Amino acid sequence: QVQLVESGGGLVQSGGSLRLSCAASGFTVSSYAMGWYRRAPGKQRELVASITSGGNTNYADSVKGRFTISRDNAKNTVYLQLNSLRPEDTAVYYCKADRVRAAPWLISDYWGQGTQVTVSP
Repeated sequence: QVQLVESGGGLVQSGGSLRLSCAASGFTVSSYAMGWYRRAPGKQRELVASITSGGNTNYADSVKGRFTISRDNAKNTVYLQLNSLRPEDTAVYYCKADRVRAAPWLISDYWGQGTQVTVSP
């Protein structure tokens, strides 16, 4: 059974840091593209960062130089390090696994439940 469980969110002051974790089960994170998305109040969900199975990373312009996506294959976990946080980074952050083959007949995207990040001025 494929499952993604995020953790690490919280309340932090502007300029602070957090590290989000996305623990995966039911598949191997190193075999698939993984991404972190966020949804701010009143806004659409947007891609923040992604990492391919080959380890290539991509970032939204708004977080380049501040956020870092990484992967620990031994722990089957994907991380998002958030530095120099700003109030506009306040959102629910979601982990996504792309096109996971959960069964021979089933390929699907999977999402975690989300973790709240709140940045105070």
